[in-house]
Amino acid sequence: MATQSGALLVDGLTHSYGGELAIQDVSFDIAPGEIVALLGPSGCGKSTVLRAIAGLIQPAQGQIMLAGKHLGGVAARERGIGMVFQNYALFPHLTVEENVAYPLACQHVPKAARKERVRELLALIQLDGFGRRLPRELSGGQQQRVAVARALAASPALLLLDEPFGALDRALRFDLQVEMLRLQKSVGITTLIVTHDQEEAQSLASRLVLMNKGHVEQIDTPSTVYDRPKTLFVNSFIGQANQLRATVVETKAESAVLKLDASGSSLTLARRLDYAVGVRIVLTCRPEQVSVHAAATATSLPARLIVSVPLGPTLVHDLELADGTQVRASQMRSGAAFVPSLGDQVHVTIDADHCHVFPVHSISPSELNKGAKL
Repeated sequence: MATQSGALLVDGLTHSYGGELAIQDVSFDIAPGEIVALLGPSGCGKSTVLRAIAGLIQPAQGQIMLAGKHLGGVAARERGIGMVFQNYALFPHLTVEENVAYPLACQHVPKAARKERVRELLALIQLDGFGRRLPRELSGGQQQRVAVARALAASPALLLLDEPFGALDRALRFDLQVEMLRLQKSVGITTLIVTHDQEEAQSLASRLVLMNKGHVEQIDTPSTVYDRPKTLFVNSFIGQANQLRATVVETKAESAVLKLDASGSSLTLARRLDYAVGVRIVLTCRPEQVSVHAAATATSLPARLIVSVPLGPTLVHDLELADGTQVRASQMRSGAAFVPSLGDQVHVTIDADHCHVFPVHSISPSELNKGAKL
């Protein structure tokens, strides 16, 4: 199978360490010039995928193609891949100019051409005039930009970013993410970001490859992954999700009725469910899909406010239902008709039309006796 210039194809990667399976049948592609994030919790296998693409390990099964070229057996330095590490990996004894020029020197690029390329890259990362400084004389954000410039120096077909902003504080991390988008768009290089930070992945990538326990759970745009998760893991990992256990008590062509464990009350979904009557399910809802009221309604659940935290323009409420199940709700501080106080007995309403339903076996054994996933 051929790929376009700059395109990456990962097909059926499987690899083990000491007989323990690290990744299994991992497949995805990246279009030329696209930014894709490989996302998942620690230990999910994303670093193994990264190392296979970079040529640092040879996977047991599967193939990797870059710009139409099979990379099996190709040495890391010959793959046409630039890589940026979390710790920057700059040479401390070399100046900024020398760090950026290092890949070009390894390729025996003439000195004049190296100097011109370094000048172009320092201008691109907005560090003109910093070329004679040593890495220790730069801020963390500036060192990260130098690392990116060095990765781009030899005009690679693919840029790999391994937890690129993990060592930076939150405010600087956001600034660098915006800067990275600007750089990527100006250069137009195909880019794979490997991260466990969902906010970072959603802000930078056009598509997410979400991994769990060595396999791919879902590949989609950030908004689709958030709004239409295919598995309970995806629903819980991206954003926050309350989990309420229930039983299917009625199914129709365009609706279904659930009986909630938390209250014994019924909840009607205005859509068909592919579950039979009597099946145990997990109903998930985002905090923004849970509203808090002073008075009871026909569909509300009684609850008690445990804690309320202001986060900028939003109030985040943690509430406890009658059976001890905890749910989280969020509301805008401005214009709120009712703002509960700590310890108040309140009523919560769930926006059933935007909830998701998964079979109860989607919950791990350690979670079976827990309430909401907060």
